Amino acid sequence: MFQDPLFIFVALAVVAVAAILLYGIGGFAVGSNGKKANKVMQLRIVAQFLAVVLILLFVWLRGGN
Repeated sequence: MFQDPLFIFVALAVVAVAAILLYGIGGFAVGSNGKKANKVMQLRIVAQFLAVVLILLFVWLRGGN
């Protein structure tokens, strides 16, 4: 499974979402400005959308019998 390029893209997308989420939580902890926090939140939403699309594509292409 780790040799499947689509699986690697899915794993990278999930790691990217987690990294953006942790960056945003860290920004809230130190009290960053609202405009930057809003942009990070928007980036997280886009990254999550792409990750979900990649996950569904992986399941559709590799999950069939």
